[in-house]
Amino acid sequence: MRGLSAQAVLAASILGPSLPVPANAAWADYPARSRIPDSCPDYNDYSKSRHEPFSSGALALPNMRPSPECRTFNSSAVEKVISDMQARLKDPDMAVLFANTFPSTLDTTVRYFDPDLNLAFIITGDITAQWLRDTGNQFAHLYRLLPQDKNLQALIKAMINTESRYIAEYPYCGAFQPPPESGLAPSHNDWADNVRINPPVDNQTVFECKYELDSLAGFLKISRSYYANTNDTSFMNDNWKAAMNSIMTTIHDQSQSTWTDDWRYVSYYNWTGTAGALSPQVPNGGNGEPKMANGLVASSHRPSDDLCVFNFITSDNAMMSVELDHIANMLDKAATQADLSKQARSYAATIRDAVWNTTLNLNGVFAYETNGYGGYYVMDDANVPSLMSLPYLGFLKRNDSNYVKTKNHLFSRLNPYYAEGKSFSGIGGPHVNATYPWPMSQVSAIYGSDDDAEIAQRLDVLLKNTAGLGLIHESVSIYNATDYSRPWFAWANSYFAEMLLDLAERKPGLIFKEDTPYVVGQ
Repeated sequence: MRGLSAQAVLAASILGPSLPVPANAAWADYPARSRIPDSCPDYNDYSKSRHEPFSSGALALPNMRPSPECRTFNSSAVEKVISDMQARLKDPDMAVLFANTFPSTLDTTVRYFDPDLNLAFIITGDITAQWLRDTGNQFAHLYRLLPQDKNLQALIKAMINTESRYIAEYPYCGAFQPPPESGLAPSHNDWADNVRINPPVDNQTVFECKYELDSLAGFLKISRSYYANTNDTSFMNDNWKAAMNSIMTTIHDQSQSTWTDDWRYVSYYNWTGTAGALSPQVPNGGNGEPKMANGLVASSHRPSDDLCVFNFITSDNAMMSVELDHIANMLDKAATQADLSKQARSYAATIRDAVWNTTLNLNGVFAYETNGYGGYYVMDDANVPSLMSLPYLGFLKRNDSNYVKTKNHLFSRLNPYYAEGKSFSGIGGPHVNATYPWPMSQVSAIYGSDDDAEIAQRLDVLLKNTAGLGLIHESVSIYNATDYSRPWFAWANSYFAEMLLDLAERKPGLIFKEDTPYVVGQ
């Protein structure tokens, strides 16, 4: 991925003439025909500097929220959660970090929203494109607020409809341009230059088309989370049904072996970098390493957008099995689309069994990638879904013996992408550099622990490694904690805030002044 400067897009008008925006209002109060004022700074620049007021804590963390008129979406329900948590958190720096991270997605990334057209465009932060994976994670901490905020509910519903249109046509693509109805100009992606894709795609609709299985699982997560918190089935329109059909077809096709019994080479999709492409070429004509069918679903790229070594990613499949079960339960509860429910549940069981039966090595440690031929690549990548995040994904319990072995293995020298410095340590991946672990890995490890001392230690690492900016970054150097990547990365901020809300329920005494649980929406 590559950050793009897009001030013209950030301040672009939406549909029709601009409406006057009162100083105390947010852009989303005028969702169809408004604009971010031209006076608002580019948040990519704003996020690199400290802004007053500062916390009273030892770190004096700054307030990094845009001014109210520059926020891209307003929610009184969100503001209440911030107020509730700040009143309870015992560390003033942690209170400011939560206040910066919890609303980050709504404050900065809603670039277009029209409830009448049921369309939305959500960027990742410093990249002006809508990633299926990122949106699923950027909003994960907000779903419980949907019963309290009809405007937020309409935004999520519009996001589902927009992504349904994308997936129905391009199920192998994970990042997209603004919908044409928005009036926003498509962005140019240098990483997509000189890349051959079969089937071909329209770069006015698609921003990038590396095939990542977790992108489809992320869409399922958005859909079932919306229904679970609203009981509204209206999102299951023709667009959504077409998207689900595309997903089921992709799962089937990518579960097949590379070779047929009579030695025909099977390729449903291939992505090939060519001379001049910034992304590495994918071997075997863009198909990756050969694979043997074993019940898992293949992916050519990881959740990090990096090229796979072997095409069966354990954590992607674990997430997909969980989300397919949720989708089946949702459809059964809504008493609709029984055939789709049956298909989803069947795939969920097949994939879940394959994860347990084919991805554990002789030491009982989950491999990150396998190929069906007996090849195991034992490592982890910080992006979620990851092996470290298996409890967060709902695939297994924190105390599962295989998970405990895997976690101990991955937070050690046995994982080639674990790195440790004087102030920061964690799991990273090849996406940035082996010497730059990701804060996201520490968040996942907290989700995977019930040990108070471990959780407190990992929280301390996160709190002290924001480069003094009070935001969660993509990666941090083990040699220089002020050297980080991506100053504006909404998913990482949302994931941290979601984790803190999880602790507010299950470990309130660790973070609150009083040992009383706090549950969002209650």
